[in-house]
Amino acid sequence: MGGSFLTQRASERAKRREIELLRDQEEVRENLLLRRTCYMELNRDARQFTTALNRHLHVMRERSVEETDSEALDEAKGAHRDRYSEAQMIAPDEVLARASEVNQALNKVYGQVKRLERQEAEPGETVATAVQAQAEIWDMLRAMRTAMRHDLGVTAQE
Repeated sequence: MGGSFLTQRASERAKRREIELLRDQEEVRENLLLRRTCYMELNRDARQFTTALNRHLHVMRERSVEETDSEALDEAKGAHRDRYSEAQMIAPDEVLARASEVNQALNKVYGQVKRLERQEAEPGETVATAVQAQAEIWDMLRAMRTAMRHDLGVTAQE
């Protein structure tokens, strides 16, 4: 009788461990899916914000900025802000460091653009310097994407 009780308890413990293992594996899968979705959206929105800045700078060189131009830029900025805020809660430090660099660069160029629009540029700020700073963001985006892909196990770390 004691032997069957011990066997039953061992069997129950093994089942509990198996259930815990399955829960852990499911949690890992869910976390990976959450990060993958976050990274995809952050990458997309950062690229769209960068492109919107580029378009806006072209508009500033070609004609007067209209309200619809500013709205399009602000919409892209808002989408990026939302994705970056999400990444701050999900991404590991290496990815977040790259995302932070991109975020800071985007906001710096956005600030330059807005000051140039108001004709309140800081010393050394011109449309040409804003264009150069915007172009440099693409390299930061590539570094961010590489860090994301490494975190997801898609590519090996360089």
